[in-house]
Amino acid sequence: MKKKIVAANWKMNLTHKEVKPYLDRFLATVGEINEVQVVFIPSFTSIPAFADALEESPSFCELGAQDMHWEKEGAFTGEISAAMLQALQVKHVVIGHSERRQWFGESDEIVAKKTAAALQAGLHPIVCIGETLAERDGNRVEEVLERQLRKGLGDCSSRDLGSVVIAYEPVWAIGTGKTATAAQAQEAHAFIRSVLVSTFDPTTAEGVRIQYGGSVKPENARELMAQKDVDGALVGGACLNPESFARIVRCAEKRQPTSIT
Repeated sequence: MKKKIVAANWKMNLTHKEVKPYLDRFLATVGEINEVQVVFIPSFTSIPAFADALEESPSFCELGAQDMHWEKEGAFTGEISAAMLQALQVKHVVIGHSERRQWFGESDEIVAKKTAAALQAGLHPIVCIGETLAERDGNRVEEVLERQLRKGLGDCSSRDLGSVVIAYEPVWAIGTGKTATAAQAQEAHAFIRSVLVSTFDPTTAEGVRIQYGGSVKPENARELMAQKDVDGALVGGACLNPESFARIVRCAEKRQPTSIT
């Protein structure tokens, strides 16, 4: 049985000085976790502090990065390579987040190159896909998701897919306070899995974890992650408060202590 995966994307928030107080408060709140993989994805400058802090933390806690370049090294000012991330104990890397696509012009082709490079280096890519409000209103959701999936995973084999997480993040729900309903999330996730079935095979597709991202908070997390094809959450704003993020993680854990709601 695959574990759910819940990731905290700090984006451009918090500093390395806040890492240990954050982690201490998170662990004190979340309690014992057995069925969820938790990934912390801070800014690059906070990765070393997180790597140090996680050495004494439970095994369900792992470290991720928000982006990486597809080349191994070179004259790419401001960029960071997979090898640099690995040297800091990073295991996961977000690829193609909607904010990278929107503000930095990342195309499906760039997503494909970064995904392939991450896999080659032994990192686990969290590949983000999702439609804008205009695309949803234009009944183009499936067209957009299928294109992003097929192109973004174009260089992946069935074996590679075992290391990939897909994050469905409807662009219209990111940072807006709007959230896809549980039914909308399940519909999109089921479609994504069907594309994986047709691209690869049913066994491979069933093994891929598909996260939901888009204004996830403690109040809606349990219903969202209870859906058949929703295998976790990529959390933005709500993860900046460690107690809030702990409550979201608890929603993914099947065994709920009576003191956590």
